[in-house]
Amino acid sequence: MTASAPITQDVLTLPRKLPEGGKINLVGLTRAQMHDVLIENGTPPKQAKMRVGQIWQWIYQWGVRDFASMTNLAKAYRAQLEELFEITIPEVVSRQVSSDGTRKYLVRIAGGHEVEVVYIPEEDRGTLCISSQVGCTLTCTFCHTGTQKLVRNLTPAEIIGQVMMARDDLEEWPTPGAPKDETRLLSNIVLMGMGEPLYNFDNVRDAMKIAMDPEGISLSRRRITLSTSGVVPEIARTAEEIGCLLAISFHATTDETRDVLVPINKRWKIDTLLQALADYPKVSNSERITFEYVMLDGVNDSDEDAHRLLDYIKRYKIPAKINLIPFNEWPGAPYKRSSNNRIHAFANIIYQAGYASPIRKPRGEDIMAACGQLKSATERARKSRKQIEAEAGVSK
Repeated sequence: MTASAPITQDVLTLPRKLPEGGKINLVGLTRAQMHDVLIENGTPPKQAKMRVGQIWQWIYQWGVRDFASMTNLAKAYRAQLEELFEITIPEVVSRQVSSDGTRKYLVRIAGGHEVEVVYIPEEDRGTLCISSQVGCTLTCTFCHTGTQKLVRNLTPAEIIGQVMMARDDLEEWPTPGAPKDETRLLSNIVLMGMGEPLYNFDNVRDAMKIAMDPEGISLSRRRITLSTSGVVPEIARTAEEIGCLLAISFHATTDETRDVLVPINKRWKIDTLLQALADYPKVSNSERITFEYVMLDGVNDSDEDAHRLLDYIKRYKIPAKINLIPFNEWPGAPYKRSSNNRIHAFANIIYQAGYASPIRKPRGEDIMAACGQLKSATERARKSRKQIEAEAGVSK
């Protein structure tokens, strides 16, 4: 690659002793952290801000992974950077493509752990569903991912690395010096993969700040949606420190039912959650909060449920959009999907009350990539839905 920026000469010598534990990964560091780590490893303080800007653009705007290609840095400096630092993202273990174009990636992170990432192409956007934890601690009973115990939080490098990995696969990194192209194959990020993002708040925040940085990946905050099951104390921080859109995994209209479907409800009841949403700073600007509602046959799909949901939203004066999600069945699941007639009847009640109520089209079901189906157990993740069902003796 060649860049339009002129080559600069650096008059410094970085220490040649590797930092303890090996090379330092620059991916996932905030600008301030990168600034500090460059100074700690020999970059003169007066040059550090400029160096951060240059390296940042190479990593996040152009997707470059080797220092040798950073041609607006002096050759000697690039060689010295190579000795001390690395640019590393999660490794792709497997890649599956659904008949509808959805892509599911199994990626390996430090410690040999694996998480899943899903890319969903649509006519007007391309959405990447990323994970924030290995496993999940919430044990939502309708969610396949919730059947895997929490192992650990992902680091900022492992979170933003999922975005970088997908851009690699989509071949979407621009060429340095080429005219800017606003067309995006990966235009939206949703934190709806494995894990509860607000139980990994700091790392998620730092990764999303990198995604939004205008000199890098440069996604608008309105193109990023964080989905939470309702970690009430962190909801206000999401608006203040990240500023992205918010989605709530709601799924029930009584505490009794939600206690079972979304056990975090036992800690923060529906009214407590709704008050936090009503107080969400972005609501004052009429930014809608998305209510995610999985449709479970005979559990939460009655007309009464629809009216209760509307009553909540009106009582707390929450600008809302209700995403109705047909339940994606998985082997051994304790629930069934609501009928199409029932889902449409529920949606119509919401719509007639003046709220958007789109019914999410199931995507990637044939590769177990649909909402609620993510689970990174390697053996299961590498098999198709039909293989899993055949082995489990499931018949349709």
